[in-house]
Amino acid sequence: MPFDPSLSGEIHAAPLSRLAPHGAWQTGLAHARRDHLLIWITRGQGRICLNGEQRGFGPHSAIFIPAGTLWSAEFTRQCLGQFLSVTGPLLEPFPETPLQRRLASLEEQARLTTLFEAITREQAAQAPLWRRAVHSYCELAAITLRRQSEPASPPGREPAARRLCRAYCARVAELQGTLASMADHAAALKVTPTHLTRVCKAQTGKTAAALLTERQLHAARTLLITSDLAIRDIAAQLGFGSAAYFTRFISQHTGQTPSHLRKAERAGSQ
Repeated sequence: MPFDPSLSGEIHAAPLSRLAPHGAWQTGLAHARRDHLLIWITRGQGRICLNGEQRGFGPHSAIFIPAGTLWSAEFTRQCLGQFLSVTGPLLEPFPETPLQRRLASLEEQARLTTLFEAITREQAAQAPLWRRAVHSYCELAAITLRRQSEPASPPGREPAARRLCRAYCARVAELQGTLASMADHAAALKVTPTHLTRVCKAQTGKTAAALLTERQLHAARTLLITSDLAIRDIAAQLGFGSAAYFTRFISQHTGQTPSHLRKAERAGSQ
């Protein structure tokens, strides 16, 4: 099939530090993005909650997060790396589900690092056909990721607890304009709130209620700093019954009112 730039979407490479320009909350709170991410850790370590499962990661870890996946990550100060952001249709070499791999081969590590550097150079130079070159390098990065061997899986069906947590995270990631409670989600999944809480805590290190609160808080803070919507309009868009309820929610979890938080975070980003 001939290359069609109209179908490729936007591809952007940047240092890992730019993944959270407004503060650690942008990656530390459970959230879902509209773009696909490929994170390449070259130094340091941390923990990531991805697709209903918490794992650690270290140097030479490649993490792929499809758009719409609930995730959060803690990066240590020593953590260095890069990330690719891909908007639009998912490029075929990338997997449709989240993937985390450690590249053990020095050759594979060097190849992925070189591809990131090539994409960065193309972005900076913007020579003729640079978008096509970026698209090609991105596909090669996806191929490098897919070539990594699958970890050994125990025989048998996936544990019920993991399936339940994954299903809950998928519901939370959607976060439509309604404030469904954790108990509402539990009822929809045909389990008790207590069971759902216990399962999520075991699988992700966070309770079901905490995951839901973090998702709401991340969406609220994002709208406060990236839009000029009035506070009442943000509250309505996120399903809060009133601006007063929204203000109490933000104040409780940040120690600041929405308006003060908006001013502080916008001032900090300048």
